[in-house]
Amino acid sequence: MPARKKKEKDLPVSPVTGISPYVVKKGEKYMNKKQQDHFRAVLNAWKKELEDEIARTVQQMRDVPENPPDPNDRASQETDMSLELRSRDRERKLIKKIDEAIDRIDTGDYGYCEVCGVEIGVERLEARPTAELCIDCKTLDEIREKQMG
Repeated sequence: MPARKKKEKDLPVSPVTGISPYVVKKGEKYMNKKQQDHFRAVLNAWKKELEDEIARTVQQMRDVPENPPDPNDRASQETDMSLELRSRDRERKLIKKIDEAIDRIDTGDYGYCEVCGVEIGVERLEARPTAELCIDCKTLDEIREKQMG
């Protein structure tokens, strides 16, 4: 029976629009220059998207009238702003993780588990380019978290 061709929908989805997932060629060395360049491009594009979103939010907040006369409108506006600020705070933390991932590419540590040193894998990195742990260590980490919390 012939091997089934991988369909487009089977490929991991990149968090960044416009960048196709990296397709590993048979016999290709893990985390070679091409893979490093691909993930650097993914991380930089993702960072730019987040920075643009933060800048858009700041601009929108400047454009919003300060104190709507209606108390309900004011309460609704404050809730919306609070949610926006929380989202932007999460994005700022994500930008920090992206910068750390880019630093790991520069030092040659990107793509390897910080706990056990095993390869994280291209498909996992496509799904989560900031991954620092292999799937096994991440699973153990989550189990420990559940037991503690």
